[in-house]
Amino acid sequence: MDIQSVGAAFIRPGQVLTDRSALSAAARWTQAVSEADGVCVIHLAPGADPCEITAELRDQGLRASPNHVLRGQPLFFGGPASRPFPTPPIPFKKSRSRSDVVVGLLDTGVAKHPWWTGSDWYGRLGPESSDAPEGAQAGHGTFIAGLLTRRAPGAALQVCRVLDGDGLTDEATVVRALHRMLERPPQVLNLSFGGHTFDDRPPPLLSDALGALTETVTVACAGNTGSDRPFWPAALACAVGVAALDATEQHRAPYSGYGTWVDACARGDWLASSFLDAGDFAGYAAWSGTSFAAALVAGAIADAARDEPAKEAAGRLLEGDGAREIRDLGVLFPASL
Repeated sequence: MDIQSVGAAFIRPGQVLTDRSALSAAARWTQAVSEADGVCVIHLAPGADPCEITAELRDQGLRASPNHVLRGQPLFFGGPASRPFPTPPIPFKKSRSRSDVVVGLLDTGVAKHPWWTGSDWYGRLGPESSDAPEGAQAGHGTFIAGLLTRRAPGAALQVCRVLDGDGLTDEATVVRALHRMLERPPQVLNLSFGGHTFDDRPPPLLSDALGALTETVTVACAGNTGSDRPFWPAALACAVGVAALDATEQHRAPYSGYGTWVDACARGDWLASSFLDAGDFAGYAAWSGTSFAAALVAGAIADAARDEPAKEAAGRLLEGDGAREIRDLGVLFPASL
């Protein structure tokens, strides 16, 4: 994937993301257009700057954004969130209880694992939803699937692979996946990836796509940036942004993003879950990052949504009496694993 760094954000060089309404206004810079699932990627003529063109289109009231590169989080170089570690098998008894809740998981995919072998949702997955076999973040989706499975027993997962094995994707890929999800929207959606934007403003096409899932609670990680700079999509008003706490569940994990845009927090340090059966790993790992804190919050909301609409369950958990709130980290969700 070609990547360009712009102001500590990352974009696909020579690409602008928009809808059909902006095509004529951008025609003089356009070399080609690729359109799918209601999203247009304008491939710019040589020398055209995606950020400058985005600003000009927005000045005309049009929806546009550079095609930002988004990354799975646990990318925190030199910190505990940088890689998984092998761990012994984790006892887990499959739930016999029934839940009608569906949790959407956009990630690296999900690999075969004893925790869900024979389940209806896993049986419906095709090869395009299998976890990436290689790369620095291969197993990321499988790890998150285990956290969701344990935190929301009986819930079904709706899996879409958008991240490659190195945990990379772009905004266009995610927006298109969200548009396809409109046909069968989940009650809860887990997004354990994100990034900064070139101007620190909300990415409009991504915001539109998530906003269209009107009955879905979107939970997104606050990023392993160790800063208060807005991290998208977690910082969107339509998302529950989740920071990570250390193993004591008392303090912010040093790598975690934080700020007034964060809504909730959960343990992110040294969680153990399902993983790939490959190399030094025998299907289980310990890993740290805001990715996994987000999965605990998404699972808690999904479990509460057994008995009430997901939006109401999320509101009750985030705003209910007695909820402990930590400054710049939001409402605490105990790990409960």
